[in-house]
Amino acid sequence: MSKKYELTDETVRINSIILHRIKALTDFGDVDAGDLGGWVESERNMSHDGNAWVYDNAWVYDNAQVYGNARVCGNALVYGNARVYGDARVYGDARVCGNAWVGSNGHLLQVGPIGSRNEYTTFYRAKDNAIAVACGCFYGSIDDFEARVREVHGDNSKYGKEYQLAIELAKCHIDLS
Repeated sequence: MSKKYELTDETVRINSIILHRIKALTDFGDVDAGDLGGWVESERNMSHDGNAWVYDNAWVYDNAQVYGNARVCGNALVYGNARVYGDARVYGDARVCGNAWVGSNGHLLQVGPIGSRNEYTTFYRAKDNAIAVACGCFYGSIDDFEARVREVHGDNSKYGKEYQLAIELAKCHIDLS
């Protein structure tokens, strides 16, 4: 198998983790040889097969993997044991972490800016085939998020209503089949 990208000497640091900018070695998908991509900790984070690519200022690290024809773009963060694969797109300021398994656009929903933090809330399919949520410093199940929203904002506040509508949209949108 030939390599489609290499790690450059350009690095950034997240605590004790060093990420390397990637550089395409061949043409594939919408990427041309010589294009600079985003940031990965090591080659285990992105496959050399398919058209998978980390773009822009996106970061992929820890045990996270990007493969197939997946794209991670913008300022997105993919880490932990997350998997982004198939034709999935993770973009903007999305946070995909933990045991996320995002294999199609139906496995991910980002809503925002909303709520008391006026930031994006990311809903995604987890490895256990349930909906998980990343919102500010909250990472957990959609049920735990809904309970936390009710506890902090109630049902009738502006923020409570925004989060509740996003929760309902995620329950409708996220494909768990």
